[in-house]
Amino acid sequence: MTDEDATRRPSRAERLLGGAAQPSARPPRPGRPEAPPAVVRAALVAAIEAALLIGGALVILWLTLTSDPDSVARALAEVVYVGIFGAVLAAAAVGLRRLSGWARGPVVVLQILLGLFGYSTAFPGGQPLLGIPLIVLAVAELYLLFTPEARLAFLDR
Repeated sequence: MTDEDATRRPSRAERLLGGAAQPSARPPRPGRPEAPPAVVRAALVAAIEAALLIGGALVILWLTLTSDPDSVARALAEVVYVGIFGAVLAAAAVGLRRLSGWARGPVVVLQILLGLFGYSTAFPGGQPLLGIPLIVLAVAELYLLFTPEARLAFLDR
């Protein structure tokens, strides 16, 4: 702005509608913050669980196709449910690694469901070799997501 512009009386249009806008400075481009180690480990555990769930869905599908299940519809529904859980967990693992705010909730919910499924498989179901690893993975994931550094990483977002 020059001295002439500062002493010049604004026109009627400028008084009513405002003057021409000055070009604004470009806002600084926000960089992606680095994920803390606990969140990186939680994303890794979620990715492992997602791979195991998708692999489990494929095993259930193979067993359904090669054997004689009581109900084919129920067996295929299990394949669909386990596959959907695996896909959601895989997407949430990527979201955790990127510190996306939406990713933490689905991971916590799925860990609670996997922990309950692991408990019912290990103890009432009599398959501890299948159920106890599910419980251990679910507890490890919940621990990693509730460490102070992980909570602060998602709180800052």
